[in-house]
Amino acid sequence: MPRSAREGGTAAVRLGAVRDSVRRPWIVGVSGASGTPYAASVIRALLAAGEDVDLVVSRASRLTLLDETGHPFRDAHWREDLRRWLARGADGSPDAYDVAVPEPGSRTGSVPDAPGTVRYWPAGDLAAGPSSGSYPARGMIVVPASTASVAGIALGLSKDLLQRTASVTLKERRPLVVAVRETPLNGQTLRHLVTLDEAGAVVLPASPAFYAGAAQIQELVDFVAGRALDALGVPHDLYRRWEGELGGAQRQS
Repeated sequence: MPRSAREGGTAAVRLGAVRDSVRRPWIVGVSGASGTPYAASVIRALLAAGEDVDLVVSRASRLTLLDETGHPFRDAHWREDLRRWLARGADGSPDAYDVAVPEPGSRTGSVPDAPGTVRYWPAGDLAAGPSSGSYPARGMIVVPASTASVAGIALGLSKDLLQRTASVTLKERRPLVVAVRETPLNGQTLRHLVTLDEAGAVVLPASPAFYAGAAQIQELVDFVAGRALDALGVPHDLYRRWEGELGGAQRQS
């Protein structure tokens, strides 16, 4: 085999190894809209699927988290606060889930069914990794998405890291899901949502369905989270899927 071919083969193998070792997270942006249980369900399911997560929590969402959970979310103690948030059920049960929050680099080799890792970026850090298109990421979900974040993303304001990362996601043609949580919607917000749809985002209203036979509030939350993950192409078992059989949920309950 010619020397050039051998060298090319070696380079290809090395490049493949680099690609396999690069961490490519899903970015989860949490805005100030009511609906923090939706975000918690999405993050838990991503980690359970072995997906890495980069988390951006807006300043406004910290107030919503404090109001809806009774606990703060602090930059200096984000891992502890995130673990407590993810352990909480939508009904307020403080220890409904046993959740680990692994750090990037904590995995040892390729471990089947290993949970994903979490990296946190402060919303005011506009020099953070996800602010650049060269930062390796699979895509982004904004959940819940307030009308203010919808407007900022649609207009390209980039006033904080959440909005900037969403703009980067669109320009890089990566998947962007915007789980808007507001009702009713005025004409201005509807126009912003149309702009996002035309830019390639998936506009996903936080509207649970009832054909899955939900009997508890957590099941309604998980339905919305599951539909968001469906839009990203991430496997999960958060809700019962429609199978074309009327009354199927009642018979399985």
